[in-house]
Amino acid sequence: MGAQLRVYRQKIRSAQTTKKITRAMELISASRIQKAQARVLAATPYSRAVTRAVSAVATYTNIDHILTTEPAKVERAAVVIFASDRGLAGAFSSNVLREAEQLSELLREQGKDVVYFLVGRKANAYFSFRNRPAQRVWMGGTDAPVFETAKEIGDAIVESFLRDASEGGVDEIHIVYNRFVNMVSQVPEVVRVLPLEIVDGVEAPGENEVLPLYEFEPDADKVLDALLPVYIESRIYNAMLQSAASEHASRQRAMKSASDNADKLIRDYTRLANNARQSEITQQIAEIVGGADALSSAK
Repeated sequence: MGAQLRVYRQKIRSAQTTKKITRAMELISASRIQKAQARVLAATPYSRAVTRAVSAVATYTNIDHILTTEPAKVERAAVVIFASDRGLAGAFSSNVLREAEQLSELLREQGKDVVYFLVGRKANAYFSFRNRPAQRVWMGGTDAPVFETAKEIGDAIVESFLRDASEGGVDEIHIVYNRFVNMVSQVPEVVRVLPLEIVDGVEAPGENEVLPLYEFEPDADKVLDALLPVYIESRIYNAMLQSAASEHASRQRAMKSASDNADKLIRDYTRLANNARQSEITQQIAEIVGGADALSSAK
């Protein structure tokens, strides 16, 4: 009984130590999620405005530009995956990696070669374990993105997009990330950013409205050339902010669940330890009473 009691007490101490760690991580994520949400809300209008500007130029001009023109044949496609640097965030990274795998399978069925640009140590570990090479990898700072990293990623994928597929370039670019909906829901999102396929923000006129007239200076080609890196950087940065907010929310929820499980283990092992201690006391009393009876009988 004594050995069993020691085992239960050791498990209780272990569960209490684990609870301290998970509780601390839950509080850290809770303190960071508000700032991450604020950054998402602040950056999203700018990203939408840039996309509207690109859409306006493409909609109200008849030029063929690499930003908006579908290639005759798509040979290679790039997939940019936004995962996390650290674990203990529930299914955050696994969900986005699963979505990326489904996208890759679909692209290969369409006869396209797939190349990867990875953001986050979890994505790099996933592909390294499977011996699958990636074009570029960025690690560090996924929970607190900076614009410089977004610009570096944007420059790399734009440079690859502007090259011919025969020279190692790509014909289209997709991004896969977790979109922050609320504290409970984070949805894996797949967006094709190049060539632009969604006219975002250009609404149809009403019955009494007239389509606006646009004039572009110096000309639409140069406007689109200037907007191309800005558009990509804004979409990449917004995806990084969405992913960071989703990571904090997912980690807070996972750590709260772990703390609750630790509480349940502590209660269960405490009950078992009390039962073992009571059994030990009962056994000791029985042995004392038995010894007293034996002494009385000897007299």
